[in-house]
Amino acid sequence: MLHLLLAIIYLSFISLGLPDSLLGSAWPVMYPELSVPVSYAGIISMIIAIGTVVSSLQSDKLTWKLGTGKVTAISVATTAIALGGFSVTHSFPGLCLWAIPYGLGAGSVDASLNNYVALHYSSRQMSWLHCMWGIGASTGPYIMGFALTGGQSWNMGYRYIAILQVMLTAILLFSLPLWKKRITVSENVELSKTVSDHEAIPSQTENKPLSLREIVKIHGAKEVMIMFFCYSALEQTAGLWASSYFVLCRGLETERAAGMAALFFVGITLGRFISGFMTMHFSDPQMIRIGEGLILFGIIALLLPLGEISALAGIWLIGLGCAPVYPCIIHSTPMHFGAERSQALIGVQMASAYIGTCMMPPIFGFLASHSTTAILPVYLIVILLIMAAMHEKLEGK
Repeated sequence: MLHLLLAIIYLSFISLGLPDSLLGSAWPVMYPELSVPVSYAGIISMIIAIGTVVSSLQSDKLTWKLGTGKVTAISVATTAIALGGFSVTHSFPGLCLWAIPYGLGAGSVDASLNNYVALHYSSRQMSWLHCMWGIGASTGPYIMGFALTGGQSWNMGYRYIAILQVMLTAILLFSLPLWKKRITVSENVELSKTVSDHEAIPSQTENKPLSLREIVKIHGAKEVMIMFFCYSALEQTAGLWASSYFVLCRGLETERAAGMAALFFVGITLGRFISGFMTMHFSDPQMIRIGEGLILFGIIALLLPLGEISALAGIWLIGLGCAPVYPCIIHSTPMHFGAERSQALIGVQMASAYIGTCMMPPIFGFLASHSTTAILPVYLIVILLIMAAMHEKLEGK
């Protein structure tokens, strides 16, 4: 039964990734139809991110009251409804309206699921589960591309994803009894082979929700919050604007640019599969540093004037470097802050990540609209350097 639950968690992570790359891949087609500037993609992204910040900050209380299983099912259902709204909307204000439940559905499930995995499974499983997110994020643009090249509108691309989310909601509802069984340390060792004592989840009687003020005062919390802010800012900016970068700066056709931009998510997916094996030999901090180095090489490749091949290699390497950073930061949370506080910390980390998602892509859109999208590599490298500095400060505490 526990292996069945793990399989359902894998499906849930795929579900988390499916919608994440849709807006970026479809936006070159969407904004002319909606009669809005290209920079308005950042507005929709910002609304979604605000919703995720709100729900992430409430994840500790929601998980406390409902449990991870119910939070996951309700959140996926909310996302499915929002995507259905995207699939029938033909105006920019309508998209902004549906972006609200879209964001609210994403935040709680992200924080709750990540904490559950950090407490119950090894770093290897965390990497592979986030690889499933990458499969979803990589599949999303191809589904959108299938709709566009088949003569259908971008609305149909969203509709296909909405249907898949409805199917997952049904699976999650039937799986609710599985979440009620807690995994003991001995059972967890059998599953992951690498579980330490601090990963045993405390009972609810030993735990209580923490306020935001209490969380921020915890030693090292500020540094890890800034790390999450920077990571999500980098990932979301690259994923959202890569397609537009290739169209406007590299002169590629819209359909080809969407496929090339998907290489970013392919890099994340492949990287997280490989990271699962690497975590057997490298610690979480070492994996994060390896990822940061690969991101740097990718950004340099984007900067080089070597044509399409260099651009392809660059966006792929950035995705490959992003692969270990996010899951390894999350997995190390119980180690840094204790299992009894990990849900609260991960909730705030998710909120910080979504604030980065909310702020930084629109800021890039503003800067690009007043200059050029060619500044994308420079923008990414500044974010990377801040993230790396915060990581070293956290590990030095």
